[in-house]
Amino acid sequence: MDVAAVEHFLKDLQERLVARLSALDGSPFLRDPWQRARGGGGVTCILEEGDLFERAGVGYSHVYGSSLPPSASAARPELAGRHFQALGVSLVLHPRNPYVPTVHMNVRFFGAEKSGNAPVWWFGGGMDLTPYYPFEEDVRHFHVACRDALTPFGADRYAQYKQWCDRYFVIPHRNEPRGVGGIFFDDLSEPDFDTCFALLRSVGEHFTPAYEPIVERRRAQPYGERERDFQAYRRGRYVEFNLVYDRGTLFGLQSGGRTESILISMPPRVAWRYDWSPEPGSAEARLYRDFLVAKDWIGSGD
Repeated sequence: MDVAAVEHFLKDLQERLVARLSALDGSPFLRDPWQRARGGGGVTCILEEGDLFERAGVGYSHVYGSSLPPSASAARPELAGRHFQALGVSLVLHPRNPYVPTVHMNVRFFGAEKSGNAPVWWFGGGMDLTPYYPFEEDVRHFHVACRDALTPFGADRYAQYKQWCDRYFVIPHRNEPRGVGGIFFDDLSEPDFDTCFALLRSVGEHFTPAYEPIVERRRAQPYGERERDFQAYRRGRYVEFNLVYDRGTLFGLQSGGRTESILISMPPRVAWRYDWSPEPGSAEARLYRDFLVAKDWIGSGD
């Protein structure tokens, strides 16, 4: 496994994403390097109170240690006691305009070694879209870009990772998905390192063409307090998933990562309401009826 090549790609990806998002917003990111006491560190790039993004975080981390945290070793007890290193870029964008969706993208590499044993490694990642007032053409565009990222690696790869995303980004205690999905994969180590690394790179490179056209279509859409209130309410679902179920968040906190950097995914304005439901026939009800369901967004026409 070529950890140096993965590190170089991820650092470069972070720089390019930050430059593009800064140009879209018109505001600079704060660059915040950090060190982990138990080994490793990273760079958190954060933009808050921008014209486009109420909060945008693009984090790079490379942490290592002598033993895996419970969130990583629970499903693979044979890895307990191995030296590990984890590298990744994670991005979460919370736009100000409720018509522009929240989006998440993550690409990561994990390696675990022990003297006298062959190294164990895998890649993971994906991207998913969380709209508040969605448009079918936007959701379809996002999924087409996800499919295009994976097509070189097998005709069935998109369908497999799309279904995995639908299963993963679900809030069990609400019995609803977090958003309209995308792609998700983990534990990728077959058929070989070079192929898996190429797939990771393709996912990272397809984020901008997946998301930027949606931003440009919706960023000037008029909105008022009603839309902002609903956005804050739905952001609460995002918080619930990330803090209770997300494997990346749990790994970061359990491995002694930097809390501020781990929680850059949290939206700046959130609201919870008691036993609320949207008015039948409203735009808010349409989100639940037509979009917060697992479906084939692409179909056979593209």
